[in-house]
Amino acid sequence: MAAYEIRSMTEKDIPQIAGIEKMVFTTPWSEAAFRSELADNTLALYLVLTDEEKPDEVLAYGGIWKIFDEGHITNIAVRPDYQGRKLGKMLLQAMIRWGWTNGMNHMTLEVRVSNQIAINLYKKTGFAEAGIRPGYYDNGGEDAIIMWLRRKEEDASDAGGDKEIKMS
Repeated sequence: MAAYEIRSMTEKDIPQIAGIEKMVFTTPWSEAAFRSELADNTLALYLVLTDEEKPDEVLAYGGIWKIFDEGHITNIAVRPDYQGRKLGKMLLQAMIRWGWTNGMNHMTLEVRVSNQIAINLYKKTGFAEAGIRPGYYDNGGEDAIIMWLRRKEEDASDAGGDKEIKMS
């Protein structure tokens, strides 16, 4: 059984995160953007998911901003060679649990209309489509689906099935 750890992102994680950004997004965030988020954005939380046996190797990461009682998920990504192992689901559920624990009652995100894998993950986690942002993405002007999650007692109760997760 694989064991994973989810922890807060640190400065030393940024080069790996920027590398994952370049692999999975057509308009990746820069290392400078992540440094600014860590240093200057008091509303932000960024988590990384690692293999417990290799805690310095980032396999996935996600970010959320806490704005009053709402959370805005800024990004979530899994290294391509680790996709399909439910790591995105584990990380998303950890972000949701963190949000509920920290007074959030709603969460929102935008996702490319063409990203069916992510849309399916969000729907399985309880997010619902709420609208479209036309031309939201810079490269090509692709639309974004706006999705919302409303807090319920049963939300985010699954810790990822048979995989062990440790939060630190």
